[in-house]
Amino acid sequence: MDSIGPYRLHASLGYHLSVAARQQERRLDETLKTLGLTRTTWCILLAVGNEGLSQPSDIAGFVGIDRTATSRALRQMEADGLLARSSGTEDRRTRRVELTPAGCAAIEAATPFARQNAAIMAERLEPGEQEALITLLTKLRPEDDAPLNTL
Repeated sequence: MDSIGPYRLHASLGYHLSVAARQQERRLDETLKTLGLTRTTWCILLAVGNEGLSQPSDIAGFVGIDRTATSRALRQMEADGLLARSSGTEDRRTRRVELTPAGCAAIEAATPFARQNAAIMAERLEPGEQEALITLLTKLRPEDDAPLNTL
């Protein structure tokens, strides 16, 4: 024990962040599982379908996972019929990713689950607190936006 006193887990910011994150992740994971999706595949679908990203490196950066995890997920999603990958026009090594009709349908089916999960969290906050919390949490993100492999 140091001169400041014992470390109190339940008084730490990290503990509260972890508990809140795990709670929302579990709730979302359970609903996505009913559609055959994971949080990673859901985020990739959003990156491609809603954000218009088509390059694996851009998708990896958006989702916050490394290129290896992204490549693995893209291969599985292609096998599952959720997306298609093709060679780029300028450089044959470049891969482009696009959603299939099944991928578009998966976004449509999963979006209500994600919105419901967000609403459950937001209803516990007073007006303005959600925006303030997002602002504060953004300050805690890594400066370099390096993938954290936390999905």
